[in-house]
Amino acid sequence: MRHDAAAGNQVDIVSLGEGRFGIQGPLTFETVNVVMQRSKELFADHDTLHIDLAEVTESDSAGLALLLEWVNWARHYVREISYENIPKQIQAIAKISEVSDLLVAGERWTGPLNKD
Repeated sequence: MRHDAAAGNQVDIVSLGEGRFGIQGPLTFETVNVVMQRSKELFADHDTLHIDLAEVTESDSAGLALLLEWVNWARHYVREISYENIPKQIQAIAKISEVSDLLVAGERWTGPLNKD
């Protein structure tokens, strides 16, 4: 999926298989709505989701809002969701907004694995 919100402003959400997805390009006010709509289709068949943000080129508070919305969606539909390589911009906004803990809230609803 490609989205051209402005010249050179393209974003992809790519299935990497087995519930793993990569976001490529900017995660900003101009792109998050398209990513959100596309993710509904891509995420629907997975109980566990892993989102890699290593290739996000730009982000703002809308990017943070999208990640929090995905956590809320996962909670509502009893799914697990985790993020890898969260951009520094999103981490900083989350810290200032005191919502950093919410970014890991969807990782495992049942608590830590018991490895006895």
